[in-house]
Amino acid sequence: MRNDGRTSDQLRPITFITPYTKYAEGSCLVTFGDTHVVCTATLEEKVPPFLRNTGSGWVTAEYGMLPRSTGARMDREAAKGKQTGRTQEIQRLIGRALRCVVDMKLLGERQIKIDCDVIQADGGTRTAAICGGYVALAQALRPLINQGTIQGAVLKDTVAAISCGIIKGQVMMDLNYEEDSSADVDANFVMTGSGKIVEVQGTAEGMPFDQSDFSKMMDLAQQGIVRITQMQKDA
Repeated sequence: MRNDGRTSDQLRPITFITPYTKYAEGSCLVTFGDTHVVCTATLEEKVPPFLRNTGSGWVTAEYGMLPRSTGARMDREAAKGKQTGRTQEIQRLIGRALRCVVDMKLLGERQIKIDCDVIQADGGTRTAAICGGYVALAQALRPLINQGTIQGAVLKDTVAAISCGIIKGQVMMDLNYEEDSSADVDANFVMTGSGKIVEVQGTAEGMPFDQSDFSKMMDLAQQGIVRITQMQKDA
């Protein structure tokens, strides 16, 4: 039994509240237990300079944590004038994950910016941001599809993410902060709804792990992503 009473293969309570904000073309508040992330999608009728006159669109992401999203206040990165390496790595991951399921040619010369703001953190903020970011993205695209502005399957698939880890020899899914901070192995899995792998991040924090351990984490991640994908579709 885990510190919050869950079994090893049990997700935290998950919610997708959408739409969540008034002005964004797409928005979602996603909660994984005590991790809460606001995701918004902004649609722009333009693309970055490197895509002009190519007929292709673009999806990008920004990520940030509010000063009191954790136990102790942190300074805003904007006040420091520089993003941390962690922030840059996470927002690039979110962007890559979402671009994998968008047909950029069908999107046309439009850009969608996904903003993921962590308002409360208890582990798994990057995976929650990917899950909520997809919902906001899909919501932003819906009017263009319904109006016939975009024709065809611009969203090729769904995408979701979940963390897994090994703690005292036990493989677990969807780690909270206390579990993540004490894990011997920590991994994040990003997959499409059809079961294809987008990205895997795995690190041995305390001890190396073998292929059998990896397979167990992969199996748990697939099970979790199937459940999350259904919740995204319901949202």
